[in-house]
Amino acid sequence: MAVSFSGNVKAELCRVMPQKHCCALAQSFGILLFANTLNMSNIRIITESREFAYILPRLFERAFHVEFDNFPSLESPGKLIFQIHEPTKIEAIMEAFGFDRQTLSLHVNLPLVEDDCCKNAFLRGAFLAGGSVTDPEKGYHLEVATTHQSVSREVFTLVEEVMGFYPKTTARGGTQVLYIKQS
Repeated sequence: MAVSFSGNVKAELCRVMPQKHCCALAQSFGILLFANTLNMSNIRIITESREFAYILPRLFERAFHVEFDNFPSLESPGKLIFQIHEPTKIEAIMEAFGFDRQTLSLHVNLPLVEDDCCKNAFLRGAFLAGGSVTDPEKGYHLEVATTHQSVSREVFTLVEEVMGFYPKTTARGGTQVLYIKQS
Protein backbone atom coordinates (compact mmCIF):
# COMPACT_ATOMS: atom_id res chain seq x y z
CA MET A 1 0.00 0.00 0.00
CA ALA A 2 1.37 3.41 -0.98
CA VAL A 3 2.02 5.87 1.83
CA SER A 4 0.46 9.31 1.44
CA PHE A 5 2.42 12.55 1.56
CA SER A 6 0.85 13.21 4.97
CA GLY A 7 1.95 9.75 6.13
CA ASN A 8 5.50 10.49 5.01
CA VAL A 9 5.49 13.79 6.94
CA LYS A 10 4.26 12.00 10.08
CA ALA A 11 6.96 9.34 9.67
CA GLU A 12 9.56 12.10 9.44
CA LEU A 13 8.21 13.81 12.56
CA CYS A 14 8.40 10.52 14.45
CA ARG A 15 12.15 10.49 13.94
CA VAL A 16 12.36 13.26 16.56
CA MET A 17 11.90 11.72 20.00
CA PRO A 18 11.80 14.36 22.75
CA GLN A 19 14.92 14.11 24.89
CA LYS A 20 13.77 16.30 27.75
CA HIS A 21 10.90 15.31 30.04
CA CYS A 22 9.19 18.69 29.53
CA CYS A 23 9.15 18.15 25.76
CA ALA A 24 7.85 14.57 26.10
CA LEU A 25 5.06 15.94 28.27
CA ALA A 26 4.31 18.75 25.78
CA GLN A 27 4.25 16.37 22.80
CA SER A 28 1.99 13.96 24.67
CA PHE A 29 -0.24 16.90 25.58
CA GLY A 30 -0.58 17.82 21.90
CA ILE A 31 -1.37 14.22 21.04
CA LEU A 32 -4.06 13.89 23.70
CA LEU A 33 -5.80 17.20 22.96
CA PHE A 34 -6.08 16.18 19.29
CA ALA A 35 -6.69 12.46 19.91
CA ASN A 36 -9.97 10.64 19.37
CA THR A 37 -11.03 10.44 23.03
CA LEU A 38 -9.79 12.20 26.16
CA ASN A 39 -11.98 12.14 29.24
CA MET A 40 -11.81 10.93 32.84
CA SER A 41 -12.85 7.38 31.94
CA ASN A 42 -11.07 6.74 28.63
CA ILE A 43 -8.15 7.82 26.52
CA ARG A 44 -8.16 6.50 22.96
CA ILE A 45 -5.70 7.29 20.20
CA ILE A 46 -6.33 5.92 16.71
CA THR A 47 -3.69 6.06 14.01
CA GLU A 48 -2.77 4.46 10.71
CA SER A 49 0.86 5.54 11.05
CA ARG A 50 3.10 2.63 12.02
CA GLU A 51 5.90 5.04 12.91
CA PHE A 52 3.61 6.97 15.26
CA ALA A 53 2.36 3.72 16.77
CA TYR A 54 5.96 2.67 17.37
CA ILE A 55 6.94 5.81 19.32
CA LEU A 56 3.66 6.31 21.20
CA PRO A 57 4.26 3.76 24.02
CA ARG A 58 7.83 5.02 24.56
CA LEU A 59 6.63 8.62 24.63
CA PHE A 60 3.93 7.90 27.24
CA GLU A 61 6.42 5.96 29.35
CA ARG A 62 8.81 8.93 29.24
CA ALA A 63 6.12 11.54 29.91
CA PHE A 64 3.91 9.77 32.50
CA HIS A 65 5.56 6.46 33.42
CA VAL A 66 2.42 4.64 32.28
CA GLU A 67 1.72 1.90 29.77
CA PHE A 68 -1.33 1.62 27.53
CA ASP A 69 -4.00 -0.79 28.77
CA ASN A 70 -4.77 -1.86 25.21
CA PHE A 71 -2.44 -1.53 22.26
CA PRO A 72 -2.30 -3.22 18.88
CA SER A 73 0.37 -5.22 17.19
CA LEU A 74 2.27 -3.09 14.70
CA GLU A 75 1.67 -5.84 12.16
CA SER A 76 -2.10 -5.43 12.44
CA PRO A 77 -3.65 -4.16 9.21
CA GLY A 78 -5.62 -0.91 9.13
CA LYS A 79 -6.10 1.48 11.99
CA LEU A 80 -4.23 0.96 15.26
CA ILE A 81 -6.05 1.75 18.52
CA PHE A 82 -4.31 2.59 21.79
CA GLN A 83 -6.36 2.89 24.99
CA ILE A 84 -5.98 3.74 28.62
CA HIS A 85 -8.97 3.13 30.85
CA GLU A 86 -7.43 2.38 34.24
CA PRO A 87 -8.53 5.26 36.52
CA THR A 88 -5.19 5.68 38.30
CA LYS A 89 -3.34 6.06 34.99
CA ILE A 90 -5.86 8.57 33.65
CA GLU A 91 -5.70 10.56 36.90
CA ALA A 92 -1.88 10.66 36.70
CA ILE A 93 -2.06 11.96 33.12
CA MET A 94 -4.73 14.55 33.91
CA GLU A 95 -2.80 15.71 36.96
CA ALA A 96 0.36 16.15 34.87
CA PHE A 97 -1.62 18.57 32.67
CA GLY A 98 -3.17 20.46 35.58
CA PHE A 99 -6.68 19.03 35.07
CA ASP A 100 -8.75 17.57 37.87
CA ARG A 101 -11.79 15.32 38.09
CA GLN A 102 -14.14 18.09 39.23
CA THR A 103 -13.36 20.65 36.51
CA LEU A 104 -12.36 18.84 33.34
CA SER A 105 -12.42 21.67 30.84
CA LEU A 106 -9.83 20.88 28.22
CA HIS A 107 -7.54 23.69 27.21
CA VAL A 108 -3.87 24.26 26.47
CA ASN A 109 -2.12 24.59 29.83
CA LEU A 110 0.26 27.36 28.71
CA PRO A 111 2.98 26.79 31.36
CA LEU A 112 3.50 23.32 29.82
CA VAL A 113 4.37 24.92 26.48
CA GLU A 114 6.30 27.95 27.70
CA ASP A 115 9.72 27.06 26.24
CA ASP A 116 10.25 27.11 22.47
CA CYS A 117 11.30 23.44 22.46
CA CYS A 118 8.06 22.50 24.22
CA LYS A 119 5.93 24.60 21.85
CA ASN A 120 7.45 22.74 18.91
CA ALA A 121 6.94 19.38 20.63
CA PHE A 122 3.31 20.25 21.40
CA LEU A 123 2.58 21.20 17.78
CA ARG A 124 4.35 18.03 16.57
CA GLY A 125 2.08 15.95 18.82
CA ALA A 126 -1.06 17.81 17.69
CA PHE A 127 -0.19 17.15 14.06
CA LEU A 128 0.65 13.49 14.67
CA ALA A 129 -2.72 12.88 16.34
CA GLY A 130 -5.07 15.17 14.43
CA GLY A 131 -3.28 16.55 11.40
CA SER A 132 -2.93 16.07 7.69
CA VAL A 133 -1.08 17.83 4.90
CA THR A 134 -1.26 17.59 1.13
CA ASP A 135 1.68 17.46 -1.22
CA PRO A 136 2.72 21.08 -1.93
CA GLU A 137 2.99 20.19 -5.62
CA LYS A 138 -0.77 19.50 -5.61
CA GLY A 139 -1.90 22.62 -3.74
CA TYR A 140 -0.63 23.00 -0.20
CA HIS A 141 -3.14 22.43 2.60
CA LEU A 142 -2.26 21.67 6.23
CA GLU A 143 -4.85 21.12 8.94
CA VAL A 144 -5.28 19.86 12.48
CA ALA A 145 -8.66 18.97 13.95
CA THR A 146 -9.92 18.67 17.52
CA THR A 147 -13.32 18.33 19.14
CA HIS A 148 -12.42 21.02 21.70
CA GLN A 149 -13.20 24.61 20.66
CA SER A 150 -11.08 26.20 23.40
CA VAL A 151 -8.09 24.06 22.35
CA SER A 152 -8.53 25.17 18.76
CA ARG A 153 -8.49 28.86 19.74
CA GLU A 154 -5.41 28.46 21.94
CA VAL A 155 -3.49 26.45 19.34
CA PHE A 156 -4.35 29.14 16.77
CA THR A 157 -2.21 31.54 18.83
CA LEU A 158 0.64 29.01 19.17
CA VAL A 159 0.74 28.44 15.40
CA GLU A 160 0.99 32.18 14.83
CA GLU A 161 3.75 32.53 17.41
CA VAL A 162 5.85 29.49 16.55
CA MET A 163 5.36 29.16 12.80
CA GLY A 164 4.56 32.73 11.83
CA PHE A 165 1.46 31.57 9.93
CA TYR A 166 -2.04 32.90 10.42
CA PRO A 167 -4.30 29.87 10.21
CA LYS A 168 -7.97 29.96 9.44
CA THR A 169 -10.60 28.03 11.38
CA THR A 170 -13.77 26.22 10.49
CA ALA A 171 -16.19 23.78 12.08
CA ARG A 172 -16.63 20.47 10.32
CA GLY A 173 -18.89 17.71 11.64
CA GLY A 174 -18.51 18.56 15.32
CA THR A 175 -14.78 19.25 15.10
CA GLN A 176 -12.83 22.46 15.09
CA VAL A 177 -10.32 22.61 12.24
CA LEU A 178 -7.31 24.90 12.03
CA TYR A 179 -5.95 25.07 8.51
CA ILE A 180 -3.34 26.77 6.39
CA LYS A 181 -3.69 26.85 2.62
CA GLN A 182 -1.27 27.94 -0.10
CA SER A 183 1.40 29.12 2.34
